[in-house]
Amino acid sequence: MKMVDVGDKPKTERVAVATALLRMQATTRERILAGTVEKGDVLAAARLAGIMAAKRTPDFIPLCHPIALSGVEVVVSPVEEGLTVRVTVRTVDRTGVEMEALTAACAASLTVYDMCKSLDRGMVLDAVQLEHKAGGRSGTWAREGTSS
Repeated sequence: MKMVDVGDKPKTERVAVATALLRMQATTRERILAGTVEKGDVLAAARLAGIMAAKRTPDFIPLCHPIALSGVEVVVSPVEEGLTVRVTVRTVDRTGVEMEALTAACAASLTVYDMCKSLDRGMVLDAVQLEHKAGGRSGTWAREGTSS
């Protein structure tokens, strides 16, 4: 096992977008949106958790390169099933940021779960997936049916 050597690769602009769906009861979603969850502002905490997770991804994903991130955006939006998390991560570096985007989407979702588990232990973290990546030798990839 070894970490891939990216030392000879040129630094290029790279971006990755990942999403997650957190399914929950409608009453849980409404409490989150109304800001009446006992632990505080769930959406702000989820956004912060996502940003922090993107920055710390190499600390818990084996063989993942430390990357100087130039931007992380975490958007949590209501949908009929619950909430969606959409994370966009950017860098100018020698390797991509797909793992940072996926990790951030998971951490943001898990933060919602943690803050709301007393209301709804049946929440389900679902459909964590890469939607789009651009940059590097492999170029651009987009999940079929998305406009990313």
